Amino acid sequence: MRIVMKFGGSSLASSSRIDNAARLIAARREGGDEVVAVVSAQGDCTDELLEKSRQVSAHPAPRELDALLSSGEQIAMALVALRLQELNCPAVSLAGWQAGICTDSRHGAARITGVDTGRILAELKKGRVVVAAGFQGIDPEGDITTIGRGGSDTSAVALAAALQADLCQIYTDVSGVYSADPHLVQEAVRHDEISYDEMLEMSTLGAQVLHNRSVLLARDCGVRLEVRNSFQPECGTRVGGERCVSAVSGVTCDSDVAMMTVTGVDDGAATCRLFSALARSGVSIDVIIRSPGTAEKRGVVSFSLGGDSIHRARAALEEHRGEIGYNCLLVEPEMAKVSAVGAGMQGSCGVASRMLEALREANIEPRYITTGEIRISVVLPRPQAAEAVRRVHAAFFGA
Repeated sequence: MRIVMKFGGSSLASSSRIDNAARLIAARREGGDEVVAVVSAQGDCTDELLEKSRQVSAHPAPRELDALLSSGEQIAMALVALRLQELNCPAVSLAGWQAGICTDSRHGAARITGVDTGRILAELKKGRVVVAAGFQGIDPEGDITTIGRGGSDTSAVALAAALQADLCQIYTDVSGVYSADPHLVQEAVRHDEISYDEMLEMSTLGAQVLHNRSVLLARDCGVRLEVRNSFQPECGTRVGGERCVSAVSGVTCDSDVAMMTVTGVDDGAATCRLFSALARSGVSIDVIIRSPGTAEKRGVVSFSLGGDSIHRARAALEEHRGEIGYNCLLVEPEMAKVSAVGAGMQGSCGVASRMLEALREANIEPRYITTGEIRISVVLPRPQAAEAVRRVHAAFFGA
């Protein structure tokens, strides 16, 4: 069997944890498998490198920042390979460019465009474990790029797809995919399996266990995906199985949300100019609520965005104020989005009413409500988010 095993930063945060990961890898090879291990930077290494960049530059150039941040994964890959060799397990470490991971040139948020598997296959043929750096690749100019936060998950799935691996395992500090964050909801239920679509929706809406791009890639390429606990590896969840039989499979929370409300946007053309200005500035929008203008009242557009996009969005709208023609901009920065997700919603009635009733009983009034095919989301003040998750979870899974 050919297997890709990805280890996150928490699974490699100390020498003892590196030893634990190395023993899991070595055990698979001793069992006769060909193994490619993909590693993230240790612990808080990426944040520490970002802080180092700020000590010397107020506005680091994206190319140089990628060169700096990619070193975190390269340290981790070398340490894991060294430990494997100490365990008499032949291993070689490969940076993203050595592993053949090709990307576009968007530094800090690059997309994988292809994988040249030649070097990895040659090393596997020699009987070695390949320890590859996640989160990084190389662009057409030969420059190092990074794939953005959560990019190591995407690196692992991309390698699994290119290598036609039989299995891709994501090792983390939780025992699989739960009905809610188990650190927040003690009664959260672990799923033995969950569909790609449910996992994709949960990841997009705030579940931290998998990056949404990795789930999308796994679904599109048919990669067999598992989430396992580095410290209790017998526990896990298979992603790509049957959908949850209940209406709701999980409750998620994205606590880094802001809302913007723009008044004086009176017609569709002005609305298009507004969102075009945001798109050109790279601002991603989620919830949109529009009230067209009338003879008595100016039009209003409200939308949600990531908290880290507030300054870019404000600057874009102020720059194009004359073109858009709005008269007032209101920003609500400390918001959160709580969502109930489940493919079973498509054939169930009353999911929204149960969710809203649970919030009402807790005196939580959502500011905005939005729905999709397999999810219902509410936007509310951030201080209410944790209690909202617990109440909604209890409504569908019991206390």
